[in-house]
Amino acid sequence: MARPEEINQVSARGFAYGYVGGGLLLLVNLIWYMKPGWFGFPDANTAVRASFLSVAIWWALFSIPIFRLVPEPRGASTRERSNPLRASFQRLAGTFRELRRYKELFKFLIAFWLYADGIGTIIHMASIYGAEIGIGTGDLAGALLLTQIIAAPFSILFGRLPKRLGTKRSIYLALGVYTVIAIAGYFMTQPWHFWVLAGLVGTVQGGSQALSRSLFGAMTPKGQSAEFYGFYDISSKFAGILGPFIFGVVGALAGSSRLSIVSLVFFFIVGGLLLSRVNEKEGVALAQAANSAPEDGGSM
Repeated sequence: MARPEEINQVSARGFAYGYVGGGLLLLVNLIWYMKPGWFGFPDANTAVRASFLSVAIWWALFSIPIFRLVPEPRGASTRERSNPLRASFQRLAGTFRELRRYKELFKFLIAFWLYADGIGTIIHMASIYGAEIGIGTGDLAGALLLTQIIAAPFSILFGRLPKRLGTKRSIYLALGVYTVIAIAGYFMTQPWHFWVLAGLVGTVQGGSQALSRSLFGAMTPKGQSAEFYGFYDISSKFAGILGPFIFGVVGALAGSSRLSIVSLVFFFIVGGLLLSRVNEKEGVALAQAANSAPEDGGSM
């Protein structure tokens, strides 16, 4: 586990390396799509199909180190193996109850669910929105690659910002940029507008996620880091439901997605306000107290 003074940088480097790897594969796939004949593909559609296969191979290859080098934790009990689905939900419920014992950590998690919903909606709906207003496929794919390229170094930069601004203020900065992106998206009409906004997303996408993860980790007791991080990751997937839903509802009512993109400002503002209610020092102190407490045979 990273030392407390290194947790922001370690989290940021992890996201940066991910963007480098993903960007390299995306670049290859984009070249396949743009010039399929160079690689023996009969057409662009075949190149796209091959791209999906390349992603599967990429994941399989880079999964090998973790399977071979990371120790396997103790296996599940016989009862859990007999009914893994039920056991999974029981464990999630138990982890949720444990999380609620850590007041500041739980408050942060609610704030994160909200603003992460807005971030996820921008990431997932950007191409749909761009295509709706007439941005071509080449510009959409190229801008997505630009986001990956810019996100890597800016993730590293955001990992250093907390030394000057603090972790919460650095997240506020990212949410402020996302608010500007959502408002500017309403006025977007030209392909270069999309490129500029994609570049802006790249400046904060990795940093906002990395610092959120490190702040969560700083307030998490070491003895429960695995289950808490697992809940954090799983719950963040469910947090991506409300944003697309509101995006779609607003677009249906307005007859256009222009107001939908602006509606995402709600997630950034309210999420930021909830984050301001989190007492980071108190949360870290409670986690440290749990770390130093003697084991009593319970979940701690």
